[in-house]
Amino acid sequence: MQPSELPLAPPSPAHPALLQDDDGDEPARSPDEAQPLRARIPAEAAGERLDKVLAQLFPAFSRTRLRAWCEAGRVQLGARAAAPRDKARAGAEVSLLPPADPEAAAFAPEAMDLRVVWEDADLAVIDKPAGLVVHPGAGNWSATLLNGLLARYADAAGLPRAGIVHRLDKDTSGLLVVARSLQAHTDLVRQLQQRSVSRQYLALAWGRLAQPTWVDAPIGRDPRDRLRMAVVAGGRPARTHFACVGRCDADAGPISALRCILESGRTHQIRVHARHLGLPLLGDPLYGRRGAPRLALQRQALHAALLRLRHPRSGQWMQWHAPVAADIVAQWAVLGGDPTALDGSRWQAPERA
Repeated sequence: MQPSELPLAPPSPAHPALLQDDDGDEPARSPDEAQPLRARIPAEAAGERLDKVLAQLFPAFSRTRLRAWCEAGRVQLGARAAAPRDKARAGAEVSLLPPADPEAAAFAPEAMDLRVVWEDADLAVIDKPAGLVVHPGAGNWSATLLNGLLARYADAAGLPRAGIVHRLDKDTSGLLVVARSLQAHTDLVRQLQQRSVSRQYLALAWGRLAQPTWVDAPIGRDPRDRLRMAVVAGGRPARTHFACVGRCDADAGPISALRCILESGRTHQIRVHARHLGLPLLGDPLYGRRGAPRLALQRQALHAALLRLRHPRSGQWMQWHAPVAADIVAQWAVLGGDPTALDGSRWQAPERA
């Protein structure tokens, strides 16, 4: 599925164009069965192709998907089944019955207690906890950050992926930025593409790093295990800077606290590059050290601690810091590490023009 075809959230019941179900002769449905969505065609849409108008009335779903539902008989225009090429009639009622499958129901608002570090009309910065999936996908069709954004921000349904412009792995904690307007979305994507956004992470790794170093190595799908990424010839260019900010000597060997700076944003980049460097992250189920002792930490020791970017509207540089997650701090302390080594509040991002 291409990004442009990803469905967004179903419109809120408070959407002015939507009609509420009333107590008529509608047949009863079980709670698990999809409920119909209804809307009235506005006067300014009269004469346009119905599938185009449907995409405006139900922005939760792509035009491609709505066209397919028309062809499957899931759309009614007035009292008859509608076809994608039908002409819209001003004031006519449209009824849409999405299929009751997990994917179709995934992009719905779900109230959750998001840790919002900053928000204004253009963007929001979220401190994501470990365990929270950012975007719905196979096996995770609900209770994602996207669902929470749709519940918190009424206008998120009209944005690509509810404003999400980059992701963190499910079990990585820390900062990510979300767009709250189309202008901000376009600008933030541009900044990410130009690599002007500074993203810095704190990681705990097995081994010692003698001096700061770069890993400049392409990343692609592991040819021996399709669930993993790896440094492979022909992969996508990827570059990560590593510096040691603290060390401790545990019974199972030396451990380094690493400051990791991304110069690109590939899937599992820090985890793959750290392993490539001989410094697998503590608790990492995919790329961790073989035979490592069991830890209290139940996920990879990786936290997005610093985020710096230009504000999409004002153009001013802005920077946020998120204290390292408690489970990582606790594991470091148990191993004998100095807690002050994990304080990234004094980190600075490189100045840019």
